[in-house]
Amino acid sequence: MQIGFVLFPNVTQLDFTGPLQMLHRVPGATTHILARTLAPVPSDCGLGLVPTGTFAQAPALDMICVPGGFGVGAAIRDEETLAFVRAAGQSARYVTSVCTGAFLLGAAGLLRGRRATTHWAYHHLLPLVGAIPQQGRVVRDGDVITGGGVTAGIDFALTVAAEIASPQAAQRIQLATEYDPEPPFAAGSPDSASVEVSDQVKAFYAVRAAEFKNEISAALAAA
Repeated sequence: MQIGFVLFPNVTQLDFTGPLQMLHRVPGATTHILARTLAPVPSDCGLGLVPTGTFAQAPALDMICVPGGFGVGAAIRDEETLAFVRAAGQSARYVTSVCTGAFLLGAAGLLRGRRATTHWAYHHLLPLVGAIPQQGRVVRDGDVITGGGVTAGIDFALTVAAEIASPQAAQRIQLATEYDPEPPFAAGSPDSASVEVSDQVKAFYAVRAAEFKNEISAALAAA
């Protein structure tokens, strides 16, 4: 199982590293960290991510995984990145994303008419790229598997591990990584957070979602 992760500047590192940590443990899987060049890719938190190969060097992939981040709009406008995602996704057995990586998949034409999810703040924008929004930490539609925002990438990866290996293998990975969440606050979704906290975060993301909508629309028009 050849699994390729797509990197681009200003990627959200946990969108990428959460699934990577889980999927590289799948028996028989080989993970590839792919970008335009071999230069370190800056993430959204100052951590540089080092590719293991370039798009041009990538082997035939059984699975492509696209993380999200504030750099998605620029990635869609980058012809080389978009072309790689489109070509790899058309031949891969599994086409996947985490968080706003769904919009890069969609811009490549890989979500047309498919059910998908993404970060809650951008969920309503999925029709811009031809997807059918469906709520969930992990949503599957045939060979397309999408994960929600950031930390949902771990749930996504374990779901994929169960699919490509076995439920028992996925459970072994979960236990080995001690993935046993017990968050200190019930504030992980707009429905569970307090009204005060929810209103504050929604206000921030309302501005960001409007900007992102314009970004995506402009990138699609230029693509």
